Amino acid sequence: MPTLFKKLLFTGVIALFCASSFAQKGVEDGSKFGHGEDSLRCLKNYSLFTEYVKQKAYLDALPSWQIVYNECPLAGKSVYSDGIKIIEYRINKEKDKAKKDELISEMIAIYDQRIKYFGNDRKYNESWIVGRKATSLYKYKKSDRDSRVQIQEWLKQSIDARKTSSEITVLVTYMQNTERMYEAGQAGPEDMVNSYIYVNDILGQMIEKTSKESSKEKIRSIKDNVEKLFATSGAADCETIEKIFGPQLAENTENLDWLKMVNKLLARADCEDAQLLYDISENLHVIEPSSSSAYGLARMYLKTQDLDKAVEYYNEAISLEEDPEQKGTFHYQLGLIMYNKGKLADARSNARKAIELRSDWGEPYILIGNLYAQSAKNFGSNEFEHKTAYWAAVDQFVKAKSVDSNSAAKANELIKLYSQYFPGTEEIFFNGLTVGSSYKLGGWINTSTKVRAK
Repeated sequence: MPTLFKKLLFTGVIALFCASSFAQKGVEDGSKFGHGEDSLRCLKNYSLFTEYVKQKAYLDALPSWQIVYNECPLAGKSVYSDGIKIIEYRINKEKDKAKKDELISEMIAIYDQRIKYFGNDRKYNESWIVGRKATSLYKYKKSDRDSRVQIQEWLKQSIDARKTSSEITVLVTYMQNTERMYEAGQAGPEDMVNSYIYVNDILGQMIEKTSKESSKEKIRSIKDNVEKLFATSGAADCETIEKIFGPQLAENTENLDWLKMVNKLLARADCEDAQLLYDISENLHVIEPSSSSAYGLARMYLKTQDLDKAVEYYNEAISLEEDPEQKGTFHYQLGLIMYNKGKLADARSNARKAIELRSDWGEPYILIGNLYAQSAKNFGSNEFEHKTAYWAAVDQFVKAKSVDSNSAAKANELIKLYSQYFPGTEEIFFNGLTVGSSYKLGGWINTSTKVRAK
């Protein structure tokens, strides 16, 4: 081989070696931006997509972001956080279901690549990324049966690893996804209860760990919403609650948090005949008297027909209750007890308080109407005055259906029933009245109404 050719060959190999050394992608050599021209290409496109994302010009950002994502995946965590913004924008704009599903798969791949390259990050490690991945998939695939199973697995994996460091969104999504699985028959009532206990316990620990009061209040609000979600899921029926929590009572008689949790669940599920409610309430009331514990004891005494004791604890439940709607419910129930005790004025007083607290609820008006109707035979001094009580009663039934459509059917039935006891036209005439004129009822009813004939 001629000497000149050997020199040229050697020079070419060296040049090729140097070129490969100085032009290498980050994905190939594990560096942040790569080397040589590739590093310049990566830096340029990194800068471009970052600026576009700041301006929310996500489609403009896409080409430069794809270059960085594919060629220099170690460029920074923002490659993935911004990548999710870009892909979600595209998902939200896409109308074709098949294409949308493809984009959702790409979104999951972004999270997986972040785990691959940044899964060991000190703060935003794999467990954090998995939680974000699950909540993102839930956003788009919550109605998909198979996806729900995968979402639940990822959420549990994240929460198990992070405990009280879990994001609130992850904890709430775990409960929401459990509820959806329960409704679809993919989970049983015990799964729903166990998920609630799991999330509720972590939220409780987070409240204890948090020193900032505003943060505590925010978590308390979330905790309350999780409880409401569970209570309205249908899984929290009395039989399931007793089956799960009954055997645990003996070791939790002095555990205030546990007693409060179970007592509230039983109260929300209207488990007034559950022995566990009575047992829990007695233990809880000894440690810390509360509206829920007083209510439980009131229902217990009501069941045994000790009405005086029931009234005593209802009044205590009302004084301790802070939620206006629940307080209104207690007043209405106390009104029913007073009705049964024959204390009509006290019954009406409680019904009116219930109306003040729950103005869109028809039942208290129906209670007052029934009080007037049932007392008609003893109202006034003659038969005509007896019948005028039915005018006042019907007024209450009309009011009930005007404020609450759920009470309309019952109210109409009562209006039809008691209207037939109105005085006749001649009777009205002989008492010096005319149909449609105003009339004042005295006595304990003490209200104004209109004259009507049957």
